[in-house]
Amino acid sequence: MTLFPDMCERVVSESIIGRARKAGKVSIVITDIRDFAGNKHNKVDDMPYGGGMGMIMAAAPIYNCYKSLYGEDEPKPHLIYMSPKGKTLTQKRVVELSKLDRIVILCGHYEGVDQRVIDEIVDEEISVGDYVLTGGELPALTLTDAVCRMLEGVLADDICFEEESHFAGLLEYPQYTRPAQWLGREVPEVLLSGNHAEIEKWRRLQSLLETGRRRKDMFRKLKLSEDDRKLLDGAEKR
Repeated sequence: MTLFPDMCERVVSESIIGRARKAGKVSIVITDIRDFAGNKHNKVDDMPYGGGMGMIMAAAPIYNCYKSLYGEDEPKPHLIYMSPKGKTLTQKRVVELSKLDRIVILCGHYEGVDQRVIDEIVDEEISVGDYVLTGGELPALTLTDAVCRMLEGVLADDICFEEESHFAGLLEYPQYTRPAQWLGREVPEVLLSGNHAEIEKWRRLQSLLETGRRRKDMFRKLKLSEDDRKLLDGAEKR
């Protein structure tokens, strides 16, 4: 639900998500809130009560837009409002959301949304970080991409996301491609060895080290296995 449907449509029609839409792996419907303005000028905002800068998106167009998305006999879809006041998006929440049948995302704009419609229909508020953007479209597209790529058949194989940063509480290991030497920098020898067991050990160790260096908060939450501890002990001795 957005005031800028063309902006959203362009993004979700491209790349992996675009191909998944065409293949029927996911259905993404972009709805223009202005279509539910109820006035000849399609006005969806007004001045804030109490004064202040900017304009506030009115409750009625948002409410009517949302009610148009499902029938009376259908269950209410889970409605997310993209807001800097919401809980910060995590990979764990992305996985949970990917298991829902239907999600509706509300993109705010101007100086915000009338609180009454938030109280009436919003199930949760999500933030993509501690900063403010001009509208909710970019955060909504971020959430859409993150959730859609978790769905069956969107990526080539589950391993495509299972080894990525944040999925299992770790940052991803470094990746390399050809050539083996570039500007005097060499690909780690183990990756050229063909020894898959050693490669897996190296990748696991690098993920542990990357997480420890970059995200100590994540590392402290890890439940290290005995093998993990041996890898780390060996790295310290080297």
